Amino acid sequence: MITREAYMKKIRPFINSDLVKVLTGIRRCGKSVMLELIKQELLQQGATEKQFISFNFAHLCNAKALHDEIISQSKNISGKIYLFFDEIQEVQDWEKCINSLRVELDCDIYITGSNAKLLSGELATYLAGRYVEFIIYPFSFAEFNELYKTVFPNTSAHDCFKKYLHFGGMPYLAALQYDEEACKQYLQDVYTSVELKDIVKRNTIRDVDMLDRILTYVTANIGTIFSANVIAKYLKSEGRSMAIETIINYVKACTDAFLFYQVKRQDVQGKKLLAINEKYYVADHGIREAVFGGNMKDINLILENIVYLELLRRGYKVSVGKIDNKEIDFVCEKQDQKLYIQVTYLLAAEETIQREFGVYSSITDNYPKYVLSLDEFDMSRDGIIHKNIRDFLLDNDI
Repeated sequence: MITREAYMKKIRPFINSDLVKVLTGIRRCGKSVMLELIKQELLQQGATEKQFISFNFAHLCNAKALHDEIISQSKNISGKIYLFFDEIQEVQDWEKCINSLRVELDCDIYITGSNAKLLSGELATYLAGRYVEFIIYPFSFAEFNELYKTVFPNTSAHDCFKKYLHFGGMPYLAALQYDEEACKQYLQDVYTSVELKDIVKRNTIRDVDMLDRILTYVTANIGTIFSANVIAKYLKSEGRSMAIETIINYVKACTDAFLFYQVKRQDVQGKKLLAINEKYYVADHGIREAVFGGNMKDINLILENIVYLELLRRGYKVSVGKIDNKEIDFVCEKQDQKLYIQVTYLLAAEETIQREFGVYSSITDNYPKYVLSLDEFDMSRDGIIHKNIRDFLLDNDI
């Protein structure tokens, strides 16, 4: 188990506060381990295990039963009570229970869930302004590199990145010793679990075959301009038809389950977000390889996907930049920071170099501008920084 210090740095200031700590993210991305890391942190700060109450909801699936059980257990605890609820969305009306406990007990509450709807509707009503969210992602390359080398200690960063391109960042793969067939089976099972439990069941989707087709299309076309009209035409070519609004709702259900992330387009000159032609990236490129294959064939898109998720981990708000008829892969903003990023596989041809560096010619501000590729030599020019993608992923100062 690695410490995932990047997340602990964000969570640590809120420990022992009366805000409910909500950890969200795709199923099996490591949220349960984060709860264990928080417990370790609490023990180091002087709490005892007798003060912890934990649930993963195998049996208690309604709010009253959960509330009564916790009140019963709390009578035997002196001092502050630390409550840990894993995958709390399995409990009906859980938000009422959490709000009651927050008021009735001297407690510090941590909950995890695999659906973005945790933070909408009832939760917003009952806990408005009283919770803080932390989105947990699959392993970054830096985290993968750290854990992979505990299994294969002599692996170079170059070879480790090749494995990361293939396996992705789901944490449990280390327990499987990165065995090819075992990992593929595991990732396929994760995908099926997300689809059936977090998308189909939660949204009462009846046409699972149609959902499968939409999932296949979006996953195959990560990082490309999305249009529900295009998907409708694709479905029609396969002899199926679906309303545009239904397609949009199905894709929204996938983003709610953290399987996909939507990236809006921004008019760089007008500084406003555009309502059409967004892009989608997948939560873990290893799942894409295990279920659909083709990661190396689509290496440019996979590298974009990896960089995009890394930017989210680092706290950036990310959009796709539009400037005249050109496109900037990522416009990244965080507080008063801003940077631009282009991602490509290799700068092997002069045409590619001109395209990737030339897109910045119309941008006159002085924010950092990057071109990322797998080239080993520094090709920076005209104030534009070229960086190897592996080096970028391992450099936490950007």
